[in-house]
Amino acid sequence: MTSTKPNVQRKKAYAAEAKKGQMVAGLSKDLRSEYGVRAAYLRKGDTVHIAKGDYKGHEGKISHLDLPLLKITVEGVQMSKMDGTKKNVLISPSQVTIIKLELSDKLRKKSFEEKKSKAKSKE
Repeated sequence: MTSTKPNVQRKKAYAAEAKKGQMVAGLSKDLRSEYGVRAAYLRKGDTVHIAKGDYKGHEGKISHLDLPLLKITVEGVQMSKMDGTKKNVLISPSQVTIIKLELSDKLRKKSFEEKKSKAKSKE
């Protein structure tokens, strides 16, 4: 149920937007040189390399973004529970590096192309 008070609605919208702003990861050296950008917002479908922690060295696509917890899940990164079943591991965005961007979204693709053209014009 949503609130009918406008000030409460604004606070909730701001909180969600602030959380999204924290879901950022650095780009790989190849992507940095290509687009002239150091970091980007994480999206479902981006391919990432885990650079820190227990799962260091694993690569995979992002399968889920958990905004309330500020964590992501990566395909193929699972832990085994005591009963033998597998469970997805929640990983902090600060532990990953983006190695391939998901550019199926037209707006995201356009923004990266603009950044790419600005980076080339500076050279």
